[in-house]
Amino acid sequence: MISDRLNPTTVIEYTIPKDSHVTLKIYDVLGQEVRTLVDQDQQVGRYSVNFNGSSLASGVYFYRLVAGNHVVTKKMLMLK
Repeated sequence: MISDRLNPTTVIEYTIPKDSHVTLKIYDVLGQEVRTLVDQDQQVGRYSVNFNGSSLASGVYFYRLVAGNHVVTKKMLMLK
């Protein structure tokens, strides 16, 4: 994620260092999954995903990117 704040729409960018199955999910502060943005095999490279959170309430969310054995979790702030 390039930014840790979102307005209702943002672009999440990431790089995959080797071919692997990739999941990118959004969670609320209670740890409940609110959206799956990516769930597929991807090849090495840079990717971007448009995320529209207009149906979500303002507040703190987390995204979790899993690519093979690599896991990244980051906090985001939704501002409407």
